[in-house]
Amino acid sequence: MTTRVEFRQFLKIAIYSLLLVNFILYIIDDIRIASYTMRNGGSLLEWTRAFATTIDESAWLILLFLFELETYLLSDQTLNRPIFNRIMYVIRIFCYVFLVHSVYAFSIIYIDLIKVELIPNVSNLCELVPMDLSFVRNLFYTEIDLKNCLSLSSDQVFYFTEPALVVSDISGLRLEKNLALVDILEVLVWLLILSTIEIMVWLHDKAITRGSLISFMRGAKYILYGSLWSIAAYWTYLGHYYFAWDEALWIVGFISIEMNVSDWRKEIEEGSQG
Repeated sequence: MTTRVEFRQFLKIAIYSLLLVNFILYIIDDIRIASYTMRNGGSLLEWTRAFATTIDESAWLILLFLFELETYLLSDQTLNRPIFNRIMYVIRIFCYVFLVHSVYAFSIIYIDLIKVELIPNVSNLCELVPMDLSFVRNLFYTEIDLKNCLSLSSDQVFYFTEPALVVSDISGLRLEKNLALVDILEVLVWLLILSTIEIMVWLHDKAITRGSLISFMRGAKYILYGSLWSIAAYWTYLGHYYFAWDEALWIVGFISIEMNVSDWRKEIEEGSQG
């Protein structure tokens, strides 16, 4: 039993460390994309939308750490201290604000893609070379020049995905819309998982370990985590192996929290029987 616990702790430390590394890589990736989409600057809200993934990841890392404290590392005596509870509550509120912002940011990105402007009087991507634009397909951005304009797209219809900055063709625009929808779906699924964990922690705090609500949430989690694995498979299909890897790490990370909650439930039940 001790060996099993030690292995689980080693696995959690490894997962959390990898998530931290991924967080740094996401910051770098957001900076790369912003170099194309925010080249002309923008408002504070536009900058937060540009770094929506970084903001989202930072909130989830903090919440994951808080859940680890609450479900494994800290004793009940520490958790029941009023000052500690207030601090945890305030930090949680900030994280939830960031997560709501992520839903907003990804939704605005999708809405903007629906309202894209057709570039008039252009039938060849090479005609856009003098405008100093970038071409996007499948989240990959390329500056348009005379050497690559014909290879980037052979379409005759193009759209501004970012006003006066980034363009794409019909298939590229369709894919960008799909990816934006996946981002929204992913955040919403994670928020549902977060809600189930919060409810479970709240119930366990009150020594409630059984009931129809708990049974329902356990069943729902299979669907929720299954949806996330499907999203990871979609990222893999599109060649975004890093996104799929990150998704898998987060799933395993939160499953470890679920295991903490399960162990906590067993302790409560054993204590009540004793």
